[in-house]
Amino acid sequence: QVQLVESGGGLVHPGGSLRLSCAADKMINLYAVSWYRQAPGKQREFVARVNRGDMTTYADSVKGRFTISGDFAQNTVYLQMNNLESEDTAVYYCNHGPFWGQGTQVTVST
Repeated sequence: QVQLVESGGGLVHPGGSLRLSCAADKMINLYAVSWYRQAPGKQREFVARVNRGDMTTYADSVKGRFTISGDFAQNTVYLQMNNLESEDTAVYYCNHGPFWGQGTQVTVST
């Protein structure tokens, strides 16, 4: 079992920035770490992924605005979100293999 704890969510104006953190009690070498998000009334969708080789993948909707990075020695992954838009409003979840965090709310609004 792996415990994942997200933090860093909040309310921000359009164009603003937030940095999310995902802290794990341990990580399994086999799995990358990903961020997903779920907006009200919508399905959960992929946002970004990083693996131990620092290879990253992004959803088209966040390319150029979001940056994922991993400090695997500290079992922590970050998601830097810049130039936020109202469409980014969602609960953001950390994922590591079959394990999920509880989510952190990001609200982008005037």
